[in-house]
Amino acid sequence: MKIPLSNPDITEKERKAVLDVLKTPNLALGPKLKEFEEKFAQYIGAKYAIAVNSGTSALHLLIKSIGIKEGDGVITTPFSFIASANCILYEKAKPIFVDIDPLTLNIDPGKIEKTITNLPAEKRKKLKAMVIVDVFGFPADWDKISKIAKKYNLKIIEDSCEAIGAEYKSGAVPVRKQSPWRKCGSFGDAATFAFYPNKQITTGEGGLIVTNNKKIADHCRALMNQGRKVENGKWLEHFYLGYNYRMSDINAALGLTQLSRLQEILKKREKVAKMYDQELKNIPEIQIPYRNPQAKISWFVYVVQIKKNRDQILKKLRAKGIACSNYFQPIHLQPLYRKKFQYKKGDFPITEKISQQTIALPFYNNLTQKQIKYIVKNLKECL
Repeated sequence: MKIPLSNPDITEKERKAVLDVLKTPNLALGPKLKEFEEKFAQYIGAKYAIAVNSGTSALHLLIKSIGIKEGDGVITTPFSFIASANCILYEKAKPIFVDIDPLTLNIDPGKIEKTITNLPAEKRKKLKAMVIVDVFGFPADWDKISKIAKKYNLKIIEDSCEAIGAEYKSGAVPVRKQSPWRKCGSFGDAATFAFYPNKQITTGEGGLIVTNNKKIADHCRALMNQGRKVENGKWLEHFYLGYNYRMSDINAALGLTQLSRLQEILKKREKVAKMYDQELKNIPEIQIPYRNPQAKISWFVYVVQIKKNRDQILKKLRAKGIACSNYFQPIHLQPLYRKKFQYKKGDFPITEKISQQTIALPFYNNLTQKQIKYIVKNLKECL
């Protein structure tokens, strides 16, 4: 049996939507792009949404638009896809890593404050923001993080690239009679999402920014389109050093249809996660993903932890036709970061320990119980 690590859920609705765009002259900067942005903003509850060509581009635009400059410090996690740190380097600022909580695998708020207070006065002055990742679709501890940001006057970029549909139950007093449950992507000064084919919904390649701040939104929209002004600007008049980070209408049409199916998709993924839980919960060598009553997970991947012989198990599973991977390698131990900042083993011990134990098992909407039983049977044999 050959089982891929991920597999996008594309139906006839998506195919028709893409083909319909191909029958029009509007393949870029057209009506589908605008509709996708509006529907996504409405879903999150944000005033503005700017669709771009990747989650990485979205992060980069936000780093620029909140005013991060050379020499500034930005707090983030070493346990993430590398883009959440690289976006800081793009503007010659410095990522300041903070270790993770061993249960949620998100950045540890207690360690954030300790890191800030331990910084030399000169570096503390240059500390401007935090890039907070909702790792694997699991919401970060937003109540504590928001208090820290307010206390130290730090901007928050919420990296929800893996967390569309995830929710966090805030202990803060709700406005009027609003629910305490809030969607990931609604906690920071701005947030990013990504739509690579392994994500909950896909546009093929793509990303998106949401914010309630018009200044941030306008700057991001200008920068993603070669530095052209959003309002009162001529077609080929460029006010900023911008980029071609645009999303096409073809990608947006695919995203619109996927977004319309989001609740169906999230339910499918929850069902697959529960099937894995049921098959794995009584295997003592395996730690299944943590659940927090204050969080509703949006399942991006299903990552288990195995304390011994992880790499040999990965190799044996692949030999059985089961695609699997280690999620994530510590960012601070990547060759680029070792060379640039002289990081070494032992700098962030929890991240390093977890990264040696993780296995991302095949995970996608239509994974069957038969396939899961095959995966678990082989995993048991490996153990």
